Amino acid sequence: MRLAGRGDAEARLGPQTGRARSRRMRLAGRGAAEARLGPQTGRARSRRMRTPAGVKPAPMVSLKRAATAHLRKIRTLGSARILCRRARAEGQQVVFTNGCFDLLHPGHVRYLAAARSLGDLLVVGLNADASVRRLKGRGRPLQHEAARAEVLAGLASVDAVVLFEADTPLELIVALAPAVLVKGADWGADAIVGAAEVGALGGKVVRIELVAGQSTTRLIERAAGQQPEKTTKAKPRREPRRR
Repeated sequence: MRLAGRGDAEARLGPQTGRARSRRMRLAGRGAAEARLGPQTGRARSRRMRTPAGVKPAPMVSLKRAATAHLRKIRTLGSARILCRRARAEGQQVVFTNGCFDLLHPGHVRYLAAARSLGDLLVVGLNADASVRRLKGRGRPLQHEAARAEVLAGLASVDAVVLFEADTPLELIVALAPAVLVKGADWGADAIVGAAEVGALGGKVVRIELVAGQSTTRLIERAAGQQPEKTTKAKPRREPRRR
């Protein structure tokens, strides 16, 4: 059979011997491949020849777009107001919560997932760097506001992230008019900024229990080699004075 095949090849290519025949046979094979794939040169031909049939390489542009799609969730106050207005027009409930979210941990993830379950759209107010520094002191935040906003936006439970410079999110709450205002259970019910404004619009305030042993402070202490304090039931916190 091999001899018969060689005879057919020689009938097409003419009698050849040694290296000449081998080179002509390779060129014939390449010509057949280009007849199927179209003329290619250099790297393009090499890439097409190595790609298995039916498998199409993903364009780099598409990969980059997919990797940064969550950044669209980071909004200005004006953009977030429009988003909430449209949601209410469609009969959806807007949920709002806020925080510094300096080092995201499982307690944050569960808290935000629980908050999202209370409505149809979760907006997170994120303290800007200057705000965190005033509230937490020198050395904080550990991550700048752009990084913290992106990590939050990457969570499936979060629909929008809005930065605010003030010490409290009162301006955001008044502007967005959420149906549900969420805070951790470590905040006293009478100390939650925006509770009165949300209640006046017929909304409600929900306090969510936190995950024991999960906190940014404990993570910082552990990273610094310090022994974290034993977990005790925290006293209800109060919001800082309004500015």
